[in-house]
Amino acid sequence: MRGRRSSLGDGRIAGVDIARGIAIMGMFAAHAIPRPDDPELLVDGRSSILFATLAGVSLGIITGGSQPAERGRRFDLVMSILVRAICLFLLGVCLGALTSEVAVILDYYAFMFVLLAPVLFLRRSVLAVVAGVLVIVAPALAAATEEPTGESLLSMLQFYLLDGVYPALVWMPFLIIGLIAARSGLGRASTQYAMVIGGVIAAFVGYGAGQLFPEITAEAHSGTTAEVLGSGGVAIAVIGVLLWLTSQERRGFGRAVRGILWPVGATGSMALTVYTLQILTLALFVVLRDGSGGEIQYPGWPLLIGLTVASLLFASVWRATLGKGPLERLLAFVSRSPRSRSEDVSAPV
Repeated sequence: MRGRRSSLGDGRIAGVDIARGIAIMGMFAAHAIPRPDDPELLVDGRSSILFATLAGVSLGIITGGSQPAERGRRFDLVMSILVRAICLFLLGVCLGALTSEVAVILDYYAFMFVLLAPVLFLRRSVLAVVAGVLVIVAPALAAATEEPTGESLLSMLQFYLLDGVYPALVWMPFLIIGLIAARSGLGRASTQYAMVIGGVIAAFVGYGAGQLFPEITAEAHSGTTAEVLGSGGVAIAVIGVLLWLTSQERRGFGRAVRGILWPVGATGSMALTVYTLQILTLALFVVLRDGSGGEIQYPGWPLLIGLTVASLLFASVWRATLGKGPLERLLAFVSRSPRSRSEDVSAPV
């Protein structure tokens, strides 16, 4: 049985969109909040990891959710995801070239999608084993490699897979655990409880290890096994909580939560568009900065408030009047196979 959908009006899963909206606004905060002493904020690293985990959830949804697509459709779906990967890579490279001083995640996403494609339809138990191996092996491999210095294809692959800000191999467990959640039925209370309990345990183990053992760090963007467990646990627990709060089983309470957080969910439903507009906005401040040539100082809290309010208003109005976000609509059209033109297999990933 497919998981029930807490709708934003068109059959979408409200908890997933709200979680994605929170991840986007967390990125706003990570990029804009002033930090004179450079302390780590709660949103640092965890927002993008929540975003990546939700990408795995979305890929699970568009490939059938708890009932994976029949074999005759799988090739088309995998090809659609690979086309999405190409589009995201090109968009990510273009946004990264704008020198907004933000580490753009979209081109890394492309490599994560390519890596996930061969395992999309494996059994959940096998996926769990793959994720477990990667949690241990990928950070160790990344720590053992030296940063590439050349511009060869091999150097580029090493950069995106192991040495970049969002190394695809290290981040693959986030997408895989999101895929496992989607395969388990997101609308099922048992799945939601398992996500929350499992996420809390993983966070406790990861961050606990970072506190107890001086040689282990779980700092944001450290790419260690401890960080993968800690931040990944937070991400899956947050998604589980939001799915439970917005579930149809919550009746009036669930409707109230969905209504109050509707603008956040609307923002999450067009995450690619809002993320892109954010990078363009930050790049504009680079263009308009004075000629001192020093470090870019974004306007801090005014910028954060402006980005948040503008995104919520834009997404809410667009969602209410035009439906799917502009870049989401374009990506869905470009990646849809000729045989599935009449089907909506899109997702905001």
